[in-house]
Amino acid sequence: MRHLAASGDPEALLNDLMRTFGDDVWRYACYLTGRRDAADDIAQDVFWKAYRHLASFRGECSVKTWLLRITRRTAFNYMRSAFVRKVTLFGLFAPKTDTAARSAEHIVMDREAERDVWAAVLAMPAKYREVIVLDAHYELSYREMAEVLGISEGTVKSRLHRARAKVEKSLKEVEGE
Repeated sequence: MRHLAASGDPEALLNDLMRTFGDDVWRYACYLTGRRDAADDIAQDVFWKAYRHLASFRGECSVKTWLLRITRRTAFNYMRSAFVRKVTLFGLFAPKTDTAARSAEHIVMDREAERDVWAAVLAMPAKYREVIVLDAHYELSYREMAEVLGISEGTVKSRLHRARAKVEKSLKEVEGE
């Protein structure tokens, strides 16, 4: 999938892209906008844009990085629209439901800990939130994060270090209460 333009059937390739990266694109759009309905529209728009620009993909980055970069630009354009500026965006992560063979007490404690972590992440400025999500959830390399965000690798490393320190400090403050 490195050189998308080399594929003989663009529609089959689009279906493969959607199957392989659809969840990642949707989740990132949902994270950026805070709205599931917006994530649906943005994901659809991202894959439409990718389909239209298959021939321009040069393989200088991974396909995942390329799609997340398109997602980021599309989501930011969406949020800049006059309609969205009038809407309050909030609430984006639902707790995981992996409850097989675990006590109710452990499940509640895990959910509380997860809420504390995400509360700490969401309280940070956007530039730190983004690197945390791209690192922890999408497991992108420094280079890939730099490409998605349009910043240098050094800046990614610095922001990630600061973001982790802020989360750790915030969690220590919560524990101390």
